[in-house]
Amino acid sequence: MQAFCHVALLFALTPMAVRAQAPDATALVPARLVQLVHAPEVQAELELTPRQRAALEEALVEVDAVWLRSRNLPPDKLRATMVGLESQVRDWGPRNLSHAQVRRLDQIERQAQGIRMMLRDDLATELELTPEQFEGFISRARTTEAAREASAGEKATEDQRAHAAATAAAEQQAITMALTAQQHDALWKSLGKPFDTAKLTRIYPLAPEIVSADTWINSRPLTLASLRGKVVVVHFYAFQCSNCHANFATYRRWHDGLAKRGVVILGIQTPETPSERDPNLVKAAAMDRELKFPILLDLDGRNWAAWGNTMWPCVYVVDTNGYIRSWWAGELNWQGATGDKTIEEAIDVALAEAEPGEDS
Repeated sequence: MQAFCHVALLFALTPMAVRAQAPDATALVPARLVQLVHAPEVQAELELTPRQRAALEEALVEVDAVWLRSRNLPPDKLRATMVGLESQVRDWGPRNLSHAQVRRLDQIERQAQGIRMMLRDDLATELELTPEQFEGFISRARTTEAAREASAGEKATEDQRAHAAATAAAEQQAITMALTAQQHDALWKSLGKPFDTAKLTRIYPLAPEIVSADTWINSRPLTLASLRGKVVVVHFYAFQCSNCHANFATYRRWHDGLAKRGVVILGIQTPETPSERDPNLVKAAAMDRELKFPILLDLDGRNWAAWGNTMWPCVYVVDTNGYIRSWWAGELNWQGATGDKTIEEAIDVALAEAEPGEDS
């Protein structure tokens, strides 16, 4: 339970054709668009109207249902999924945004992609990159990825980590070294005014709506829609799971100490064993463990599937607007981990945003 050709041929190709000879270049460009449109800071920069914000959230319900479940996919399948979701967002933009808003969003996306924006078809064409320049950016990106892979994991040496940092830095310097002065000026003009994407506060999906069922404990049936305006901590558990038991004391502490601050602790018991499918046993276990917060018995596992869980327990923080802000899979304090602090910090951020005078 616990737990991204032949050299002679390249010289004769246009930048767009060069890209066709390097299909893996697309996989090296970070997928940032879906995250960006979730961020209030980006929405404010675009000056979205209330109607546009409402239309965006309606579109994100469909996008996010897939995005959340896809987070555990293998890298190649995850990349394909994100490309599809980005396509949905790109299709939404021109239908709902002004030309200026679409252009500004594209500028922000490029800035968020960093040096890897140089592998985009549109930018390669705008800057009139030569085949040699384009292949150089691809080569640097591949070198960086190889170094990162070699430096990943507990067995990586300090030399491997230092090499990974050095190759990443060298890739970043390529914009200055590889571009002509004219290309350099054109690049910065195409990016518009600087926008700090490193400080975005909300870059995760909308939480899936709770799929109700026949059995609720300690509460009438609830929905996340009915809880808008409150911070909700949703945790999935199975009452016979020892790792789940390790989190119960923290859930009790949160329930007892945070209710007065408008925080709701919501348990979803998704069974793993036959006994965990018995409503009476679930109720008895909740009483025995003094779990006094609302609990939903998720017999058919539809909530488990909607949230894309892979293990018991799993804890999520949902902000007052219904967006996931943080999550933790497994025991909160497994082998010295500080998952409880991570979740509590996310709760504090969500609560602070909801205070009068704050833009939530």
